[in-house]
Amino acid sequence: MQVLLRNPLADPYVLGISGGAAVGALGAILAGAASGWIDAGAFIGALGATLLVFGLAHGDGSWTQTRLLLTGVIVAAGCGAAVALMLSLAPEGRVKGMLFWLMGDASSVSQPWPALVVLGLGLVAVLPFARELNLLSRGEITARALGVRVGRLRALVYGLGALLTGVAVTTVGSVGFVGLIVPHLVRLAIGNDQRLLLPAATLAGGVLLTAADTAARTVVAPIQLPVGVLTALFGVPVFLFLLTRHPR
Repeated sequence: MQVLLRNPLADPYVLGISGGAAVGALGAILAGAASGWIDAGAFIGALGATLLVFGLAHGDGSWTQTRLLLTGVIVAAGCGAAVALMLSLAPEGRVKGMLFWLMGDASSVSQPWPALVVLGLGLVAVLPFARELNLLSRGEITARALGVRVGRLRALVYGLGALLTGVAVTTVGSVGFVGLIVPHLVRLAIGNDQRLLLPAATLAGGVLLTAADTAARTVVAPIQLPVGVLTALFGVPVFLFLLTRHPR
């Protein structure tokens, strides 16, 4: 998404996609649905938020990166309001679990393999387009001149973004800053070649989440902290550091 939109702030959390997935999943939980329907609800919510953001961001027949990010922030705020409403309507016995899940909770993941399979398939689907993403990073006009079918590439990235965000949110909850910080850190190490960056960012994101989850279980054991709190505590200073490196 950062390459496609040519904006370093783009990630599922900022664009409201994670919030849409959370709304879909919590709505299914509130309705007492089975786990399969919770997964489906998260994907439907993520895809709906994606379509809503990119639909509302159009102006005069096109959208700009600034308009898109502003629309994403507003949609994320709306999703946050919907989540707050569902929490206020939820039975008392479910509220604590829903809150903990919203801040990230990997302790209840008993079957990670379906999510890993979807992640692997997502990487397999997007890696053949890594060269086109490299060209797109030089600008849409340049990419079109070199034969990139930008419309098809956008549809692929938006669809995969919604699918993978829905799977991630359903698996461990709504964890912020991983999708925003990790690509920047990986770029500092290996550059911006998407053929290397996409798989490397996937592995680095998993490492960060695993480290944060391990710390969440051990720092104040036997109390377990929400993993999303630790990723935020790590992500905020890192992002501020990156801003000081690139003040423009």
